[in-house]
Amino acid sequence: MARFTRIQVALKMAEAGMIPVFFNKDLEICKKVLEACYKGGIRLFEFTNRGDYAHTVFEQLNKFAEKEFPEMILGTGSVIDAPTAVLYMQLGSNFIVSPILNEEMAYVCNRRKVLWSPGCGSASEISKAESLGAEIVKIFPGAQVGGPKFVAAVRGPMPWTQIMPTGGVEPTEANLTEWFKAGAVCCGMGSQLIKSDLIKAGNFNQIEEDIKVAIALAKKLSEQYPVKI
Repeated sequence: MARFTRIQVALKMAEAGMIPVFFNKDLEICKKVLEACYKGGIRLFEFTNRGDYAHTVFEQLNKFAEKEFPEMILGTGSVIDAPTAVLYMQLGSNFIVSPILNEEMAYVCNRRKVLWSPGCGSASEISKAESLGAEIVKIFPGAQVGGPKFVAAVRGPMPWTQIMPTGGVEPTEANLTEWFKAGAVCCGMGSQLIKSDLIKAGNFNQIEEDIKVAIALAKKLSEQYPVKI
């Protein structure tokens, strides 16, 4: 069962301005990355369902987070169907993120009041997701569907829409400024934020420092360009 309600998660997403997106099949590496993120100021973490036995890694990582970092809100990404969403919710996932819009996922997540953020690539998909109860929609792949200009264009006729771009987001002031100025409520970042070469080198201290810089920048920009939620 989720430890955080979907309202708590949505508010924390808006407050944080950034969500790291990460997967590794090695539980110990996941623990070290999670710790680096926590020390760096992250309180939302998306573990992606991208490898064999990913759910077993998530189960142990979520138990670790609950014990060591109780403020950390751990959720699951790259979920594309309702049965997989249910599986992760059984393991305590606090939010479910998908690269696609799958209506059946809305029903199972809403039934348990777990935040569901589906991937959308058009105004029609976004509107459909919102009619199904999505508080925050993901645009994916962010750069390919139109980038910041797409976000601004959608929020013109649909100013209530809360958008989280993932894909094409970089932890630089120039890139993040474009997204937040366009109206993004928060941004998801993977390898651009948690670099694979640092993981291979075991340099988790540098990952922590990179997180500190990136989250400070995201918070500054989200305050400079606030989105009501």
